[in-house]
Amino acid sequence: KHRCHIGTILFPFKCHHATLVAFPSVRIVINEMDFIKTRDDDETANLIWNDSAVQHEKIAELRNYQRINHFPGMGEICRKDCLARNMSKMIKCQPQEYSFIPKTWIFPAEYTQFQNYVKELRRKRKQKTFIVKPANGAMGHGISLIRNCEKLPAQEHFIVQEYLDKPFLMEGYKFDLRIYILVTSCDPLRIFLYNDGLVRMGTEKYHAPSEANLSQLYMHLTNYSVNKHNENFERDETVDKGSKRSISWFTEFLRTNDYDVTKFWGDVSELVVKTLIVAEPHVLHAYRMCRPGQPPGSDSVCFEVLGFDIILDRKLKPWLLEINRAPSFGTDQKIDYDVKKGVLLNALKLLNIRASDKKRNLAQQKAEAQRRLYGHGSMKKLSAASSDWEKQRHTLERRREELKERLAQVRKQISREEHEKLHLGNYRRIYPPDDKLLLEKYESLLSAAFQTFLAGRAASLQKEMNNPLKRMKEEDILDLLEQCELDDEKLMGKSSRQRGPKVEIKVSQSPSPLPVCCFSTGRMHWKPPIKSLKTSPAPSASPTLSGPIRRSISCPRSIASLSSPSEVRALSTRPSPTVPIATPLVRPSSATSRSHSLSRSGSAHRPCAFTCVCIQGDPLINLRSKEQEAELVRQTLAALTAMRIRLPGKTEEEAEAVLDEILDNWKYHKPKVASYWLVKLDSTKQRKVLDIVRTNVRSALQRIWREPEVESLHLYRLFNRVFNRLLWSHGQGLWNCFSNTGSSWETIFSKSSEVVSPQELQCCRRLVQLCRDCLLVVYKFVSESRGSLTGLSPEWDDTR
Repeated sequence: KHRCHIGTILFPFKCHHATLVAFPSVRIVINEMDFIKTRDDDETANLIWNDSAVQHEKIAELRNYQRINHFPGMGEICRKDCLARNMSKMIKCQPQEYSFIPKTWIFPAEYTQFQNYVKELRRKRKQKTFIVKPANGAMGHGISLIRNCEKLPAQEHFIVQEYLDKPFLMEGYKFDLRIYILVTSCDPLRIFLYNDGLVRMGTEKYHAPSEANLSQLYMHLTNYSVNKHNENFERDETVDKGSKRSISWFTEFLRTNDYDVTKFWGDVSELVVKTLIVAEPHVLHAYRMCRPGQPPGSDSVCFEVLGFDIILDRKLKPWLLEINRAPSFGTDQKIDYDVKKGVLLNALKLLNIRASDKKRNLAQQKAEAQRRLYGHGSMKKLSAASSDWEKQRHTLERRREELKERLAQVRKQISREEHEKLHLGNYRRIYPPDDKLLLEKYESLLSAAFQTFLAGRAASLQKEMNNPLKRMKEEDILDLLEQCELDDEKLMGKSSRQRGPKVEIKVSQSPSPLPVCCFSTGRMHWKPPIKSLKTSPAPSASPTLSGPIRRSISCPRSIASLSSPSEVRALSTRPSPTVPIATPLVRPSSATSRSHSLSRSGSAHRPCAFTCVCIQGDPLINLRSKEQEAELVRQTLAALTAMRIRLPGKTEEEAEAVLDEILDNWKYHKPKVASYWLVKLDSTKQRKVLDIVRTNVRSALQRIWREPEVESLHLYRLFNRVFNRLLWSHGQGLWNCFSNTGSSWETIFSKSSEVVSPQELQCCRRLVQLCRDCLLVVYKFVSESRGSLTGLSPEWDDTR
């Protein structure tokens, strides 16, 4: 290995507890990673390992390049009483999503509720077994089973849970699973699940609990620290034998016995993510309190390896028992060594701790100090006497800075994800998931968690959660930055030429041969052979971006495919079609498609120099001819034209009549629609309205193009840009479509080198028309059903 030094120290590793380094797995991982242990009083170590919870003051003192193995606030799910309390709150607002934890009571606060529950069971002539646990115990200490609940003391501090008396058995023994989870960041939340773990079995054959066997803990408890003292404990090193086995073996056992392994792991992943969603508001709030000056999205100084203890019932449903924030890395058996070494080694590789982090951090601190000293990046404050023009300019400048900061975060996140993909090892990322629908569900739960646990507190955190910029990709933010430039030009009185959507790219003529094509790691790069042509350097990932904003080659907006040199020549000679002028707000009959309400004329396009193109993914897969693409676009346009927005409980003709009535009496409805869309709906609900159209359009594209993942389609990327433009400036983009004033959504194509065919442009126009109709239908539905325009009705969760 290439060994990088920091002075005389090589990747320093700090450990507060000398006993921890005695674990062979930890020592070996340190050596393999080329870390060395430093003195306990060394405050400059890159990595600090603590075997217990860390004080908030310690996290606040850390430098940006350092890493510590605990998050503040994680005790909210790692203490049994805190876990029960927080889960109880989430069950009240999301009962169907949080059904994976047994009923739990916290004593002494919930003693009365527990006794009432027992009386109700007695009235129904039912009897259940309960398990009593210390509120902050570990290793099986102090756990007991009871059936006679009257003997429980009312004033002692512990928790009582319903006992799962019908567990999934293996060879007649009860068992649980130790799942290892790595959380690399809470801002934003990133969760990884290790694909292996431990199966820990009881050491006596299981029988349903009765008065006779309640005290037989070797039968009912699966804790290794309890069962290792039993003479029946088997330390067999064979894969399929012994009282401790691997989860990889268990997965194969399920597959061999025809269980649905995919569903099993999906259920486990959901359990883990939903549990950490409960912790996220507490952890993020505590982390921000410890690191107040750290910009959102920057590298986390905290990480955590958690041990989730999960038990399965006879239907293979996972139930959460507890979470360990300091899981043991002891290696009493070879299986411990194999699993735990992999957990640690792969985790440290994912964290990407480098010797250069310290030097880079010092350089960033110096640059930031100079920026503050010379006032770079600071905005001029408005005075009471500022004119309207100055206020508009200040608002625009503040918006631009916000977009630049978010763009830097997105690009840094892209770089982080690329590193993760290369160094996952035996981990897999479970949050954020690749499944878009699952991500939407998790984000909804996350929003509910913030509202539940931070209600009335941490207003800035809740506002940030609802910020639409958090969901935008690089190309969407660049679109908004371009729009800011156009608005600035208009505000400054510059004569900016109005350009319609570009429908061609001209390639600059050159005596040199065509660019050379080379393949590297799944991407195809076109390299210009002329040295005098210089490409711009890669954008910086600093929090503030200076100079002109350029699209990175990973940004889908910069993607263009040229199949052959003949296509390049054809593009340069093809005549430029003219874009028709859009008509003002007039609603045609339902037989014809509705036109868009924008006065924006097309104009001639400037030829642009074609210097560098990057095509992501495998360029040889899913290639279609131009004729096939054009036919599919035509079919999409026909499908969009046939789409109608319907009111619940009304026919298509009745819905059309409602829309006609609104437009015929537009002077009456205009202020009410404006108040509803621009004032009463926040950004989340505005997005929800347009998602009605987005979901149906996505389904149509999947059907017509026969692509389950439509994100790679050029047309879908155009639609996404249109949606983001309509939501721009808190919905002002869509509202501009109802009048002839304001900026047109079509300006998103004006500064782009992207090829937009006339049919694709018609599809975008029809999309905008559907969004307009959808807003009017939602407005009418809410006004009729509630009598006041206060928000969206629950019926609109169904996007049909």
